Amino acid sequence: MLENPFITYGYESPEYFCDRENETRELIKLLVNGNNTALISPRRMGKTGLIHHVYTQPQIKDQFFTFLVDIYATKNLQDFVFQLGYAIVSKLKSKGQKVIDRFLQFVSSLRTGIAFDGQGNASWNLDIGDIKLPEFTMEEIFNYLNDANKRCIIAIDEFQTIASYPEQNTEALIRTYVQKCRNATFIFAGSQQSMMSEMFSSPARPFYQSVSLMFLKPVGIDQYKQFAVRHFQSKRKTIDEKAVEMIYQEFEGVTWYMQKMLNQIFSNTADGEEAKEKDVEKARDQILGQNEEAYKDLLYLLTVKQRNLLIAICKEKKVTHLTKASFINRHKLQSSSSIQKSKEILLKKQLITCHQGVYEPYDKFMGEWISRYF
Repeated sequence: MLENPFITYGYESPEYFCDRENETRELIKLLVNGNNTALISPRRMGKTGLIHHVYTQPQIKDQFFTFLVDIYATKNLQDFVFQLGYAIVSKLKSKGQKVIDRFLQFVSSLRTGIAFDGQGNASWNLDIGDIKLPEFTMEEIFNYLNDANKRCIIAIDEFQTIASYPEQNTEALIRTYVQKCRNATFIFAGSQQSMMSEMFSSPARPFYQSVSLMFLKPVGIDQYKQFAVRHFQSKRKTIDEKAVEMIYQEFEGVTWYMQKMLNQIFSNTADGEEAKEKDVEKARDQILGQNEEAYKDLLYLLTVKQRNLLIAICKEKKVTHLTKASFINRHKLQSSSSIQKSKEILLKKQLITCHQGVYEPYDKFMGEWISRYF
């Protein structure tokens, strides 16, 4: 049992997973019935946790090989294939050498990079540069998935990343292999909502109408109150429901911020004590203090124009018209053209986000720190 029940990264077990009962049932139903699914939400909403949670359910765990591939840091098709192969080997190695041997029968191009110790445990000894012919290796991997002795589920996290690869045909190539792979079902998870929606809803894109769309929203406030109260009580502590409501409203119910704040408040609360609204403010101040130097470094790396636009957005929290005269005058910004250029840089650096025309800070803690001190 965890000392602090509010985990801030990874997935522990269903006990520490808040709600998502409807989403879990819906995703399981889609997967069991062979539907490829695009799982779309802002970052930090908990989509990766939901995938892990679904993978633990008996309907999935007992019937499927399950894989999760994180491609957030990939830059090209070679990186993509490397991460795909690594994720599959990492999951299969716990099932013994015979399973890995079967994988290598299909994926011969990776054979020299996978070794076994005296107990038959596999290790991955490849570098990205060892993927000499990524299209060929990807074809081998999909051939394995199509012939595996269990149905497979492959979740590809931050799937919108493939749209930035230099190879022009990546989307079409992956779509072709996915379509031919009848023994596997895919989850395409992504956090850049506009880009993901376009990838799967635009007739001009290869993945058009090839998936079921599932949009992840915040867990309900009542469910989060029950979750927080239960876990505080399990450790002989209590929390005022109004404190949970205060966190929920400030961070709009986004899962990671809820968990981070509750984790900090829990660690500040002694056995037998009750956390109240004042403790929310204390926890927020502590988290901002922990990250202060990192925020200063981020601002230092920006130009004056980029920095001023970021500060203006953080002060407003949400902005719909960056080039509106009232916004420009209020924050003493320069021309509309310089704002447009700075906006693109801030979006690229993921310091701000834009969804349905609304701009806001990517990191809500950073936004709060900047609005306080500038």
